[in-house]
Amino acid sequence: MMLASTALVSAAAVAHPALVSSMPADKAEIAAPSKIELHFSERLVTQFSGANLVMTAMPGMDGHAPMKIAATVAGSDDPKTMVVTPARPLAPGSYRVDWRAVSSDTHPITGNVSFTVR
Repeated sequence: MMLASTALVSAAAVAHPALVSSMPADKAEIAAPSKIELHFSERLVTQFSGANLVMTAMPGMDGHAPMKIAATVAGSDDPKTMVVTPARPLAPGSYRVDWRAVSSDTHPITGNVSFTVR
């Protein structure tokens, strides 16, 4: 019995953060959000976690290279949530948030969420 509980504690200690949900949801088509929230399965180490907001397409600009958008990235009252706040309202177009999440195991996990602003 003791061995089983030790194995569970060890597994929890090396768990990597996984993206549980986001607001807006991945692939959503929405009005311009004032902030983007990324919710993870583990507490984040904020000084090693982060994100970039990138505009990947805009109406009338076919073939335009992706463009990084000014935004602040911060933790939240919930230690499992990262908040990306654009510096200005987002124009219509397609966006991607490229994130890097680090939890107590210090192993970085990366991913992205995409959405379209109408």
